[in-house]
Amino acid sequence: AGAGGNIVASVGKDGVLLVDSGSADRSEQVLATVEDLSRLVTASPRPVQSCVGRTGGCPWWNSSEILPTIGGPPPPKPVVGIVNTSGDADHFGGNAAISAAGRRFGIRNLGSTVLGAWILAHEDVARRLVGRDVDAGLPTEVYFGDQHKLNFFNGEGVVVFHRPAAHTDGDSLVYFRGSDVLVAGDILDMTKYPVIDVDHGGSIQGIVDTLNWILDLVVVEHMMEGGTMVVPGHGRLIDAADLAYYRDMMTIMRDRVLEMRRRGMTLPQIQAARLTRDYDGRFGKDPSWTPAMFVEAIYRTLEPGTGVR
Repeated sequence: AGAGGNIVASVGKDGVLLVDSGSADRSEQVLATVEDLSRLVTASPRPVQSCVGRTGGCPWWNSSEILPTIGGPPPPKPVVGIVNTSGDADHFGGNAAISAAGRRFGIRNLGSTVLGAWILAHEDVARRLVGRDVDAGLPTEVYFGDQHKLNFFNGEGVVVFHRPAAHTDGDSLVYFRGSDVLVAGDILDMTKYPVIDVDHGGSIQGIVDTLNWILDLVVVEHMMEGGTMVVPGHGRLIDAADLAYYRDMMTIMRDRVLEMRRRGMTLPQIQAARLTRDYDGRFGKDPSWTPAMFVEAIYRTLEPGTGVR
């Protein structure tokens, strides 16, 4: 945290996989932190496991366990890949520097030079970044459709999901199935109201639908703070209870604006009604995304009719 958007690192025998790379001006600090984590996690010698007395064979003796140990780079393991949850500068800004410092071990190009870390994003993000004045850090790989399965990485399955028309039209959520951690990007923001980027395909209904989708995916640890952990784009980690509260807030805000728009009220009239006042103490203190801006974004993504959208 603190380098732009939240960054998630999977650190293990296969190397380091990052979800988002933070802001460009914090790349050196991010790399230093990742290197410290990698050395801490992977520098310890692998415990010796014996097959003596095992009648069912050695379950640990398989390619996903042994090959990275004997064929992978020594500690600290490098960053081998980056998944971007969106095309926002505070999530992809560090791509260029971090990718150049990383490497894909076991793979060389035609010039026999070692390639840097790969960068994955949804096709809508890649298309938008190509249109910007961005000369480095562009995705080297894109995925299409609603789901993309990464290779089995650091002992667990990693699945990338695309959710259309939420924060933007190119949002990716990354689910670490073994760790039971879901990275949600800016669909969730625990520091302010979520930014609905209307100009890039975002919508209030898409955010509500995605929050309900996440609630269907996560598992609750009964009467405890635990279960599936969700990493928002900014702010603290949350669990299913926090997520349900956040979903309720977004649904209530949609319905409040929807009702006033159906009555024929204008945007200034709706903003003057201060529909967010009971949540502003928690989410309405960021001058870069004010309650009035949040209400305007909701208003703009609701059909005049309104059949929502």
